[in-house]
Amino acid sequence: MPTIGLLYPGHSAEDDYPQLEARLGSDLRLPLVHTSVGEDAHRVDALLDLGGTDRLAEGARVLVEQHSPDVVMWACTSGSFVFGWEGAHQQVAELQEVTGLPTSSTSLAFVAACRALGVTRVSVAASYPQDVAEHFVDFLGHGGVDVTAMGSHGIITAAEVGTLGQAEVLDIVRGADTSGGAEAILVPDTAMHTLAWLESLEHAAGVPVLTANQVTVWQGLSLLGEVPVIDSLGTLFSSRRGD
Repeated sequence: MPTIGLLYPGHSAEDDYPQLEARLGSDLRLPLVHTSVGEDAHRVDALLDLGGTDRLAEGARVLVEQHSPDVVMWACTSGSFVFGWEGAHQQVAELQEVTGLPTSSTSLAFVAACRALGVTRVSVAASYPQDVAEHFVDFLGHGGVDVTAMGSHGIITAAEVGTLGQAEVLDIVRGADTSGGAEAILVPDTAMHTLAWLESLEHAAGVPVLTANQVTVWQGLSLLGEVPVIDSLGTLFSSRRGD
């Protein structure tokens, strides 16, 4: 079965992944290694430290030694996009040198997922403070994705984001502004639980919803070949994608 190795910072919504693995049975393995965290803060300097080469390389070596993955994903949005478009690609290239395996990150996965769906205009519903969320908007722009509206919820720590329940995540999605012609809503932050709620989120939004943990899994599968249809994981994984 395909094995997507996940590098995940800290402890917030990492249980999203084993719960998905359990739902899929023997179809997918999602082993996860926690990378070290200096300060849990959605602040640019802390995020640059979080995504630093040494922290990621240390986790990647453990991941490869203990789990023998087919691909590696840096399962963190803000710890990749704060490096900018070129920096995020360099981050992944350095990780790939360590592992010798196909490698990507959550930020790059968002752009790849938009391209796969033919989406060029999006609304962003971010958990982060305004200044951090603006870095994501800039990153998407470099990837050819136009942000028509951006909502910032000002949550400082990943730990707090991890406590949000389904009702609160639904409220975040419902609050996204799609009046400017957004074709999808993007919900960054792998610290937010979403994988069990994607159908409800898309029903509430009325447009495709792309979340951090969702696109991370999708990108890992896409590095291996054709992504299978998994209708419980939203339009990105459904037979409707590309329609």
